[in-house]
Amino acid sequence: MEEKQNLTIERSLEIIRESIERNQQTINKNAALPLMWWGACVVVFSLLIAYLWKNHGGPAWNLLWVAIWLAGYVGEWMIAKRREDIPTSFVGKTIGHVWSTFGIFCCGVGIILGLIGSGIIPMELIMPKMYVFGCITSIISLCFGIATTIMGLVIRNRVIQVCGIIAGFGGFFGALHFPGHSQLYVMAAVAVIGLIVPGLMIHLQNQK
Repeated sequence: MEEKQNLTIERSLEIIRESIERNQQTINKNAALPLMWWGACVVVFSLLIAYLWKNHGGPAWNLLWVAIWLAGYVGEWMIAKRREDIPTSFVGKTIGHVWSTFGIFCCGVGIILGLIGSGIIPMELIMPKMYVFGCITSIISLCFGIATTIMGLVIRNRVIQVCGIIAGFGGFFGALHFPGHSQLYVMAAVAVIGLIVPGLMIHLQNQK
């Protein structure tokens, strides 16, 4: 009886493991277009905000980062209509939670900095030191790299892991060498390395 119970438990664990692996493979296969789309959105918004910041009003244009979520989710909706359905699972939820947390923190910081740059919120109320502006892109790039790397670990994709590490560390230290709007060029490069490159590589693998 005990031996039969052990076999049943082992079989249940094997079924769970196989289900997780299938879900990882499905998510990995369908990750190409969303990665490239979100990467393209970050690149476009980074370059647009950098241009407006430099030529038309300063850091207040960081408020445009709010609009990236609308553009991103519209693209996600269009992509979802074409791709294979992914059943709700622990793996999918985990990835969703990782990127949602990243988005909440980074978007929140961006909105606050935009309000400070536009003069709506006094800087002294939030940050007494001006040099914090020089660090925020580094911090966001590092968080970006962490989120990308965790995603790669969850779905067992080495390419995404490596790209996330390079984007995170490269963006963190790279942004420290650029002032003001120039940091957004670093953010664009982080999106290319951390999202577009792995998306393209997965897409090419899917074509084989």
